[in-house]
Amino acid sequence: MKKSHFFTVLCLSIFLTYSCKSNEKGFTKKDVKSSQKLIGLDFDKTSVETMYDYLGRNKEGYDSLRSYKTPNETFPAMMFDPHPMGFVFPTQKSDLVFELPDVVDVPENFEEIAFYTIPQLASLIKNKKVSSEELTRLFIDRIKRFDGELESVITLTEELALAQAKKADQELAAGNYKGILHGIPYGVKDLMAVEGYPTTWGAEPYKDQMISYTATVVKKLEDQGAVLIAKLVSGSLARGDVWFGGKTKNPWDLTQGATGSSAGSGSATAAGLVPFALGTETLGSITSPSTRNGVTGLRPTYGRVSRHGVMSLSWSMDKIGPLARNAEDCEIVFAAIYGKDVQDPSTNEVPFNQVFKAPNELKVAYLKKDLDRDTTITGDNLRASLELFQSMGIQADSLELPENFPYSAFDIILRSEAGAFFDELVRSGEVDRMVEQDGGSRANSLRQSHFIPAVEYLQANRQRRLLIEEMNALLKDYDVIIAPSYRSRQLLITNLTGHPVVSVPNGFDKKGRPTSFTLIGNLYDEGSILSLAKAYQNSTDFDEKHPPKFVK
Repeated sequence: MKKSHFFTVLCLSIFLTYSCKSNEKGFTKKDVKSSQKLIGLDFDKTSVETMYDYLGRNKEGYDSLRSYKTPNETFPAMMFDPHPMGFVFPTQKSDLVFELPDVVDVPENFEEIAFYTIPQLASLIKNKKVSSEELTRLFIDRIKRFDGELESVITLTEELALAQAKKADQELAAGNYKGILHGIPYGVKDLMAVEGYPTTWGAEPYKDQMISYTATVVKKLEDQGAVLIAKLVSGSLARGDVWFGGKTKNPWDLTQGATGSSAGSGSATAAGLVPFALGTETLGSITSPSTRNGVTGLRPTYGRVSRHGVMSLSWSMDKIGPLARNAEDCEIVFAAIYGKDVQDPSTNEVPFNQVFKAPNELKVAYLKKDLDRDTTITGDNLRASLELFQSMGIQADSLELPENFPYSAFDIILRSEAGAFFDELVRSGEVDRMVEQDGGSRANSLRQSHFIPAVEYLQANRQRRLLIEEMNALLKDYDVIIAPSYRSRQLLITNLTGHPVVSVPNGFDKKGRPTSFTLIGNLYDEGSILSLAKAYQNSTDFDEKHPPKFVK
């Protein structure tokens, strides 16, 4: 063999040997060296050599892990704990009191009922002035007439609704009145499973998905006689107001989206297509559509409401709550759905108690620095709201939210957990079927989540623990904190710490679109923020305003 041929064969042999070793692992040492740039490391050649086989074994473990099926309902073994050190759980429990109006008559224009509150509707049903079936048919008819413009409904559960309404009427006739929600129609965000109907999660890859059981929250409402009439739009995989069928609209301005991701719950409630709806929030998905669509939205304390049967976006941040006509309606619905569920390990037995203090008996503060920065009409509306609170005898202290935290890094918590839940969607390539594919889309977020190191995820959660301690120290001397709904870190902070909030409509912008403020409460003290919200709404009529196009 010629010398030149010998060296060619030798070089080829070496190359093939190295390539085979590389292919066994699926990556090269050069890949390891390059990947460090994503996580801010720079190991030398010797360190990379030393790690190489170890990283190969790690990858084998990852590949093995993916061969095991994990049910959607499986929570990670590491459970999020929102409680500060030394936290004492409330144990006192008092009876809940919801009074029905003495006299509620059927209006001459029956359509006006579409904007009645839960107590008003309950009075009509209990006194047999209106049947549940009549009420249900009214809302189903409104959905069929108006939702073509709003695109707020994914699935109309008409057959189920009429069966439940007829059952409610029969039970009432037999003297079996189940309470204030008996016979009242409602809708749920289509992240919540309902047996016999699609649960689409608002996303093209799941539009035909059938789940063979019903979410706990839906069962709880059914047990109390409520009537499910629609599965409402969730932005695609709980992102924004765009779903596989279009874009959900704000009924106050049909050129504007309803925001997300509980877009359908906000839009349908505001337009009188449902009296109330359930939504979910991870990072603003109840607060935002409540504000945009001019309804009242309650995001309860983390772990208050079972998420069994509900799509997970972030196990440590997801919450379920009502969007409704006013704070009293939110309180009624929350009282019906909260509580321990053995199928959701984040839930507990902490009781919910109403608060009946006068506004001036509550200890209140507001986020002055955040408000001062807002020179828009939204800020002006909040300043007017503060003046009204002052006229009620409230002397609100000024507070500032904690500043010395890595707020730009906290989003990796949500994205890492979402990436884990939707790992199969990404690896299968089905994520490419989602409607939105731009830089801000859920599809893009899920893809990049696979590049977040576990070390950074845990470091972010360690900082989150410090934030929990500092926020609880800040809040412990107050019952309620008044905050801007936007233009503030409160939305990010309270979703990370698990504190409850209620979004309250308080006026309109120059284009006649609703604005709001947010009331923040201590863990498990939804009662105080709802109490102050009710006092505000008893003194104003913003919660009684409805989008003119849908008031017939």
